[in-house]
Amino acid sequence: MIEGLGSTEDEKLREECGVFGMYDPDGRSVAGEIYYGLFALQHRGQESCGIAVSDTEGPKGRVHVHKGMGLCNEVFTPKILEGLTGNIGVGHVRYSTAGSSTRENAQPLVLNYVKGTLALAHNGNLVNALQLRRELEYGGAIFQTTIDSEVIAYHIARERVRASSVESAVANAMKKLSGAYSLVIASPRKLIGVRDPFGFKPLCIGKKDNAYILASESCALDTLGARFVRDVEPGEIVTIHKDGIHSDKSMCFADEKKQARCVFEYIYFARPDSVFDGVSVYRSRIYAGQCLAKDSPVEADLVVGVPESGNAAALGYSMESGIEYGTAFVKNSYVGRTFIKPGQSSRVSAVKVKLNVLREAVEGRRVIMIDDSIVRGTTSHQIVRMLREAGAREVHVRVSAPPFLYPCYFGTDIPSQDQLLAYGKTLEEIRMLLGADSLAYLRRERLSELAGGLPVCTACFSGRYPIEPPGEDIRGEYVR
Repeated sequence: MIEGLGSTEDEKLREECGVFGMYDPDGRSVAGEIYYGLFALQHRGQESCGIAVSDTEGPKGRVHVHKGMGLCNEVFTPKILEGLTGNIGVGHVRYSTAGSSTRENAQPLVLNYVKGTLALAHNGNLVNALQLRRELEYGGAIFQTTIDSEVIAYHIARERVRASSVESAVANAMKKLSGAYSLVIASPRKLIGVRDPFGFKPLCIGKKDNAYILASESCALDTLGARFVRDVEPGEIVTIHKDGIHSDKSMCFADEKKQARCVFEYIYFARPDSVFDGVSVYRSRIYAGQCLAKDSPVEADLVVGVPESGNAAALGYSMESGIEYGTAFVKNSYVGRTFIKPGQSSRVSAVKVKLNVLREAVEGRRVIMIDDSIVRGTTSHQIVRMLREAGAREVHVRVSAPPFLYPCYFGTDIPSQDQLLAYGKTLEEIRMLLGADSLAYLRRERLSELAGGLPVCTACFSGRYPIEPPGEDIRGEYVR
């Protein structure tokens, strides 16, 4: 470990959650389809997962739910899925950014209240969660979790008592919520999709036969053989019921001037085969690499990507520069984003457990290494060293994102400033810490281009937050 770069733990950024919902008006059970939809979204969260289903023709209030810690194939068995009967349901995969990693915090959340039941899955973080939570607690609310998703569920349930419909209750609750949220909600007879007015997190609509689907990413629709219908618009509430799909424009909270999609969906979070608000994620990453080649060229013999999300950007760099694109790393397919790391007594590198360098590819060559981001810098430093140990004559690092300088409060686990490698350092100081021959980041003004010109949130790079950040750090477990 080099001084100032933190621990050797996996430093890749993680998304908070993936959500999925399905309603089949023909009455077929949806749990199996939800399971495979979550499987396609597993990259968005690997700590816990869950499914809640009910029957729109059955008695109100009867919800079958199963959730637990671990990956989808660890939490669900064929027998468990057979027991989850119902033609409407929601599913969730989670990585915690607000609230601790416990089974109690696994989603979906299921609420039983005077008007019936709600099953809710949430992707994102509220910046006013603590304030809303305390207001509810002083009103007598008793919380079972430490996640802001329960705050959302409580407010929707409270509003539903006096509202004429679930949609109206959601709209009234949205007036109080500040931050990032894509929601999938199952009431006894309706499936509802909600996206915050800024459009931080993705949410799309699909259709398979007569069944409608809501999903965080379009790749989940492809997995099921479903047809992509459209994205849920920022600030929109979409209702799916037996008569089809409906969106009341009078309940839309969108403001095109204030939209702020998370640009890291394009850079890293989303699967490359997804399309986010009409923009191909794969195409965005190719373009990022092309921009790096235009803005930060260097003479070299080989361009390689750090798997997986660095690969497309490396291909883009190669296409633009004419320098050969190749494979320098072999990735252990049986190691996920989290694994039991070697203890102090072991000299095994955590990075080497995941990656190995192909000596035949890099020996004696000048290598351009493309990575999607550098957070604490520890992993990047070790990978540069591995390339040199394998015989690379030069190692030039190019990063398809600008330097991280500020924490995120909207559902990305970017740490505090003192843990960010780039904070308070010059480019030359960072290069020396990484041990690279040269270093360049994507220019910040390129970010909107990655999203096809759509408005994006750049707060983690610029410090310009689309919403005033909270006075308290909401990203850990709530402590009173």
